Amino acid sequence: MSRPPVAPNRELGQHFLVDENLLGVIGRLAELDQADVVLEIGPGLGVLTVYLADRVARVHAVEIDRGLQPHLQARLAGHDNVSVVYGDALNVDLVAFDPAPDKLVANLPYQIATPIVVESLDRLPTVQLWCVMVQREVADRFVAQPSTKAYGAVSVLLQLSAERTGFHPVSPEVFRPRPNVDSALVAFRRLSLPRDYARIKEVVGAAFAHRRKTLANSLSTAGLVRRDDVFRALEQIERPPNVRAEELAPPEFAALTAALA
Repeated sequence: MSRPPVAPNRELGQHFLVDENLLGVIGRLAELDQADVVLEIGPGLGVLTVYLADRVARVHAVEIDRGLQPHLQARLAGHDNVSVVYGDALNVDLVAFDPAPDKLVANLPYQIATPIVVESLDRLPTVQLWCVMVQREVADRFVAQPSTKAYGAVSVLLQLSAERTGFHPVSPEVFRPRPNVDSALVAFRRLSLPRDYARIKEVVGAAFAHRRKTLANSLSTAGLVRRDDVFRALEQIERPPNVRAEELAPPEFAALTAALA
């Protein structure tokens, strides 16, 4: 594996993918098709971007580091089906891409991995499949089960909205510079969003804002509902009044939100 042609930006937490042997795994988990329109966040030096461009109809790439522009342009020369937008993916209007993406495939920058995935669940309704490389700790949160340390708001929202289709541990050796943590590829396919998803999202966020508190105390502290209303809703879903957020399975949060309504 060769050294990257440009020094990584430590403030942006850049870790460039340099081992092209991993690309085949990404392609398989992403179920790439010639008709696909792919959104890539953080193309870096374009290793994955070129791989995608050779296999799909269109790639929309969003890169925050303008210093990488000459390297990306050189690597993407001749690939007319790639458009690169320079900006912070959390602020770029991802909905405006035309044609709209049906897959999100990316080596996600660690610090924005969770918000990008969570916000794309409802903000990017055309995306039907995700294949993302994230820090192993984040990947574990995506797939965590109730009553475990990793289980939290992102676990609930993701599992209510999508089903996991693939999981592949990734060694630090495939990146330069070598990160101090392990990574993982996670793939998941969209399900239908639950009814009143926006309210569910609000309830879930408030429920896990104070993990040590009971669910009733967390929701009342957030000002969403009165504690007595939470008690009545918990009774409807057959849960005790002192239950904590981490004990409820994702479908129970949908049921709880309906009961609170």
